[in-house]
Amino acid sequence: MTGIDPLALSSAKAKGKRPYFLGDPDVERLMTIVMAVAQEVSVLRERLDTVERLLDKNGTISRSDIENFEPTKAEADERGAWTQEYLNRILRILQQEREALAAKDQSSEDIAEELAKD
Repeated sequence: MTGIDPLALSSAKAKGKRPYFLGDPDVERLMTIVMAVAQEVSVLRERLDTVERLLDKNGTISRSDIENFEPTKAEADERGAWTQEYLNRILRILQQEREALAAKDQSSEDIAEELAKD
């Protein structure tokens, strides 16, 4: 053992002031929690995929089979696509809000025309 304590490292705090990107520290904390859970679900999904593939191939599995499994390039690509789709579903609301803001990004001429109508 190298003397590294993974439990201590998992709760280590970064130095300096924490940046907030979403404007509200409570929303930022909640997003951090959600993303940590999402990461765990993604890891579980990959592990389950490993179990299913090994069962299909061998009919039986051992813990060592799971730990030593190396996906093929095609399998890794399939997993990567699933992960990307999964993250897109989780973050869909943020993407939709960003797109809505971009759609509202009007030129000064558009704004002048809109004001002239009123």
